[in-house]
Amino acid sequence: MKVLAVNNDQTQKQFLDVVEPLYRNDKAYIRPLDQDVEKIFDIQQNSFFKHGQCTRWILLDNKGKVIGRVAAFVNEKKAYGYEVPTGGMGFFECIDDQNAANLLFDTAKTWLIERGMKAMEGPINFGENDSFWGLLVEGFIPASYGMNYHLPYYHQLFKNYGFETSYEQLTNIIDLTIPFPARFTKIANWVAAKPGYTFEYFKKDKADKYISDLMEIYNDGWKDFENFVPIKKEILQESFKQMEVIMDEKLIWFAYVDGEPASFTVLIPDANQMIKDFNGKLGLLQKLKFAYRRWVGVTRMRAIVMGTKTAYQKHGLESALFIKLGEYVLPKNQYTELELSWVGDFNEKMLAIHEATGAKFGKKHLTLRKDF
Repeated sequence: MKVLAVNNDQTQKQFLDVVEPLYRNDKAYIRPLDQDVEKIFDIQQNSFFKHGQCTRWILLDNKGKVIGRVAAFVNEKKAYGYEVPTGGMGFFECIDDQNAANLLFDTAKTWLIERGMKAMEGPINFGENDSFWGLLVEGFIPASYGMNYHLPYYHQLFKNYGFETSYEQLTNIIDLTIPFPARFTKIANWVAAKPGYTFEYFKKDKADKYISDLMEIYNDGWKDFENFVPIKKEILQESFKQMEVIMDEKLIWFAYVDGEPASFTVLIPDANQMIKDFNGKLGLLQKLKFAYRRWVGVTRMRAIVMGTKTAYQKHGLESALFIKLGEYVLPKNQYTELELSWVGDFNEKMLAIHEATGAKFGKKHLTLRKDF
């Protein structure tokens, strides 16, 4: 077997196409758009290159056939927030062969050690954790846009190499054809009606204001979590720009207390329902299909991020935001499912909100760790 760095058009194509034979018979698999994967490795499009570096490889068997791939990266702003300097590995794909998997893991490990790292987490992304993050180990159903999907045997490949679970990423699903629990609705309506509490949905012509509000809320609400790195406005601007093609303004809501930004939730229509047969490509024909499916509408939404300032985390604002969303979504009779993805097993407050809404278990990803 031979490992090759991705450094030209041919190896770039091979890196993208390795998924084809692996998932050919898996009806649940939806290939991510090639352009979404390539953005991660493009220094012009991924702002994380300003404080980090990454590289990637493919693995060939003895006959020259591509049988695997992997990437490794160092985020300088996060690497040194652990007990020991920790890098990342991701975009792992491999045949069911432990030797092949070990060679890919070793390649990432060696590269990271050369850059001063003493451990690696994976599979993660060289970017925010709302996409390409975690190893799927339960719930092998069609992934929503941005969520990783893997073959069931991958978990064993990771465990055999010595990876251990750092934390679980839990995805729960709300059946929108069933009303919210009565107690949840009663409390949420009471919160929404409190004096001084106001609610607004995102408006593109005021994008700068809402992005600033989101950053303020997020950086306050998540500051006490381990290894937290404050999010920058340019990162959010980049994310909203990428979302724009599928964004529905009325699926993004903010709560204010006496005018102060206090809580938010960001939902997007599930673009995977629009691209499920595109095979990663987005040419003219696919763009026409995408536009039509976007116009017709999809049946699933994904909640990609929520946050509440520390001072307001027991005020029930998240519940009220769900009610505001419901006032828009339910009369449309379009969406039947809301995927809440994902919440770490360490985030008890958010998991309690999921339970209160009546959400049911959907799937589980793992963020794994290997100490060198």
